[in-house]
Amino acid sequence: MYRIQYPTTALEDWITNFYTRLNINHPRQINEEHIARNYRIFLHRKPLPSSFEVIGRYQGINIDSREPLEMQREMFFHELCHILRHSGIQSMMPNAFRELQERDAQHFTRYAAIPCHMLKYLDMYDPDIIDNMVSLFKVTPELCETRLLQIKGRMNTYQIHIS
Repeated sequence: MYRIQYPTTALEDWITNFYTRLNINHPRQINEEHIARNYRIFLHRKPLPSSFEVIGRYQGINIDSREPLEMQREMFFHELCHILRHSGIQSMMPNAFRELQERDAQHFTRYAAIPCHMLKYLDMYDPDIIDNMVSLFKVTPELCETRLLQIKGRMNTYQIHIS
């Protein structure tokens, strides 16, 4: 394990608390079915575009089964964010509000896929860090690269260094 000091955002803290309540402390414990079950969300994998649905007490997420598993995980986090953090029908809301929810879902996806309380499992100096992140967190190299740039950028902004 590696010790890294990293200034978190409120959303990252929210996700750490979310995972802690589910006793998810290691990347191998991140499991879409487990998370959905604990929040009484029906999870479906069908060859349809990914979406979420809330009707009364029913909450469901459909993940596009035609996509690679890494992309399916990212889609799950995106739709999960909408269920846990958003309200309203996007097609009936002002564009600015819909865009705000989509931006929040994008951030949520990055943070939930590679949560800050699990950064200790990464060696920031490893030249193969992207490949290691892909293997450890089971998400796409693009998401890993974006998240890594964000982490390093925030560490440099606050002049915090890896110990």
